[in-house]
Amino acid sequence: MGMTEPVRLTRYARGGGCACKIPPGELEAMVAGLGPATGTVDLLVGLDHGDDAAVVRLDERTGLVSTADFFTPVVDDAYDWGRIAAANALSDVYAMGGTPLVALNLLCWPRDVLPLELAREVLRGGQDVARDAACHLAGGHSVDDDGPKYGLAVTGVVRPEDLITLEAGQPGLPLSLTKPLGVGVLNTRHKATGESFPQAVASMSALNRDAARAAVAAGIRCGTDVTGFGLLGHASKLARASGLTVAIESSRVPYLDGAREAVRDGYVSGGSRRNLDWVTPWTDFGAATEGERLLLADAQTSGGLLVAGEIPGAPVVGELLPRGDHMVVVR
Repeated sequence: MGMTEPVRLTRYARGGGCACKIPPGELEAMVAGLGPATGTVDLLVGLDHGDDAAVVRLDERTGLVSTADFFTPVVDDAYDWGRIAAANALSDVYAMGGTPLVALNLLCWPRDVLPLELAREVLRGGQDVARDAACHLAGGHSVDDDGPKYGLAVTGVVRPEDLITLEAGQPGLPLSLTKPLGVGVLNTRHKATGESFPQAVASMSALNRDAARAAVAAGIRCGTDVTGFGLLGHASKLARASGLTVAIESSRVPYLDGAREAVRDGYVSGGSRRNLDWVTPWTDFGAATEGERLLLADAQTSGGLLVAGEIPGAPVVGELLPRGDHMVVVR
């Protein structure tokens, strides 16, 4: 089928990007007690702490990294959505200190509602980002669905001694953030108004490859990427896994242009508000305003890395402390 008018893909999504994830509290309750199936090789990273990918040991020098990530449209442009979704999926491998090798497309498409030419543009965007990552993109799987969804299943490798995990934090380490926050509220504004925010698209479609390489070279072994659970949600997962408190210096957190105005004008997704509700019981917000809290909990799509250490070009936004009365402290 064809369409004569531009298609606004975000109109076909209940939520946008990583904001469409199942809320973290509900997800934890759902998977509680579900251990990994027993395999034939050593499982280095599994379900214990909710790390970004699973890792199995192939030999003393090689770990296999496996992950999958897909979501609903976060922008109206099909090609840009494909780029963003691919960069987001590849990020899970980078967040573990690994290198992606091969990926498979995961595509859900309402073929009687949206033209297949748009689906091709989505796939082309994913292909271009995979090419930039020097990662093979070899086929995949598609289904006829009620709404459009796209992402990748990715396989990569990592040296076991280079693994970056949630549980490896140590008191006294600084916390660095490699991308500014705010794509969630800008995407929400885009969906509601049709306004375009090229700064958000550029951030979401940028690979975390260079940041991951810098983190590995610096000897960093604790970290994660910041996606659907927001900075506070992912920081709290790190704090819990490492048995520490994460302190966030709110004045040092970078934001995309227009993010504060979007919050001020009420463009906050339901996913971001659920994130804030989830972290509030174990977070000391200090003097942070409601707007600051919402931005720190803003559901990111293809966000940056949050790592325990310093890397060139990434601002230090906090530090790891011995466990106190709260898992997260905002100062």
